Amino acid sequence: MQKFALAALPLGLALGLAACGSKPEPAPETTEAPIVMKAGEWALTRKTTGYNTPTVTPAEYQAALKQVSEDKTCIAVDAAGVPDADALAGDEGKNCTYKDKLIRKGRLIATLSCTSGKGTSEIVLEGNFTADTLTLGSTMTRTEGGQPVLRTTHDVTGKRAGECTKA
Repeated sequence: MQKFALAALPLGLALGLAACGSKPEPAPETTEAPIVMKAGEWALTRKTTGYNTPTVTPAEYQAALKQVSEDKTCIAVDAAGVPDADALAGDEGKNCTYKDKLIRKGRLIATLSCTSGKGTSEIVLEGNFTADTLTLGSTMTRTEGGQPVLRTTHDVTGKRAGECTKA
């Protein structure tokens, strides 16, 4: 009996060591579903938080800080999840294009280049979004003849209201 136990000992050790060397099955990788802003009609609110011109008076500045605009706009979103630049610019620019953009995991950081009045405007946007909400900070600098003539900052919030209505 003692010989049998001694003979079984190396077999038991070998099986035990083999079990130690085996690697557990790796956990399946989970991929996060991308956060994509939905196209459609959006209700956007722009609250002015800063207003500066070369000749701004304290009274003009204070009046500007009271400005809140509420607009409904149709926002198109392309196949890559990039929202229409003109819709994000609002009244601060037209014919806008993205100079740069980072759109990832519900975060948007972008610079828009637009025409504005007799000059151009550059709008820097930074904030967060879900499929049907957005919260952005916006800084616009309008330039005419190579000189900055206006800088505004806004808090922009939005909520998707549904499908775009045909006009």
